[in-house]
Amino acid sequence: MKYYIIAGEASGDLHASNLMKSLLRKDPTAEFRFWGGDLMTEVAGFPPVKHYRDLAFMGFLEVAKNLGTILKNIRFCKEDIQNYKPDVLILVDYPGFNLRIAEFGKNLGIKIIYYISPQLWAWKEGRVEKIRKFVDEMLVILPFEKDFYKKHQVDAHFTGHPLLDAISDLKEIDIQKFKAENNLNEKEIIALLPGSREQEVAKMLELMLSVRPYFKEYQFVIAGAPSLPKEFYQKYVDENVHFVSNKTYDLLRCSKAALVTSGTATLETALLNIPEVVCYRSSRISYEIGKRVVKNIKYISLVNLIMDEKIVTELIQSDLNTKNLVKELQLILDGNSREKMLQDFELLRQKLGGKGASDHAADIIIKG
Repeated sequence: MKYYIIAGEASGDLHASNLMKSLLRKDPTAEFRFWGGDLMTEVAGFPPVKHYRDLAFMGFLEVAKNLGTILKNIRFCKEDIQNYKPDVLILVDYPGFNLRIAEFGKNLGIKIIYYISPQLWAWKEGRVEKIRKFVDEMLVILPFEKDFYKKHQVDAHFTGHPLLDAISDLKEIDIQKFKAENNLNEKEIIALLPGSREQEVAKMLELMLSVRPYFKEYQFVIAGAPSLPKEFYQKYVDENVHFVSNKTYDLLRCSKAALVTSGTATLETALLNIPEVVCYRSSRISYEIGKRVVKNIKYISLVNLIMDEKIVTELIQSDLNTKNLVKELQLILDGNSREKMLQDFELLRQKLGGKGASDHAADIIIKG
């Protein structure tokens, strides 16, 4: 079959790449055309139609400023789908774009698969109506999402979380070797995961690095995003602040703790068993708008949302400051708070189910 896949963010690139591997194993005739990133490129053997770094706009103001580009991309995507004539259109999260494409594809008679649900349970719940009308199979990766869709008369499939597959396949890491290969010193590591978008990274790194004077016995290592050039990070690097690119999982596994910008990385860090502090700050206008449209949500991190309780500390907007970062980081480096968090991470893994999420999703897509 011919598959057209659209992933508009780094996390979507990861999940879509693993799904592509499963589809290739189960469907010998599989052909791909895709919007995504480097991980999907590695599987397919050729580059995407559009890279997600050219698609990702963060916050209400940023979307408004780039509306012309977004609409141009939507028009181009529709033309490309018509020309390719896929058997299946697989949409990975990225709802503002993908729900428009779902309607277009459905009207062409293409089978529509939505893999990785948009966070409709947090905001824009009315979009469920579009999913009911235009999506043939809804595949969700968070356990509470199946019940959410059932409430809206949508029969969603819970596949399990694909991050469990990606993480369980990792080989044991040699910490000393990793340090040597990346020119790191012997101090224990505090990992910094500031995000993947330039404006986000610049804002978060300044805040994260403000704790350095209080943790001189540690070295700080920035996890570089594949969507940003190495030169972008050089102004933050010094004798005790280092940078590695495209090695986030290895970096985390070699770290004592992490400061993580809210997003999929918060869940990845937890599943790798690394205590973390979750950080989030956007423009004041974007945040105020967000507060008014997001409803019934007590937490911003996937870890806390899945567990429905505070497992990791979330420092948001004005609470994200040097004083609070120092306090929370100290708590998870040693002692009871660290041990409690590690115990909770084990419960989190159990709640997400076992391996095989990508294979399960591929079976549903192929069998229809």
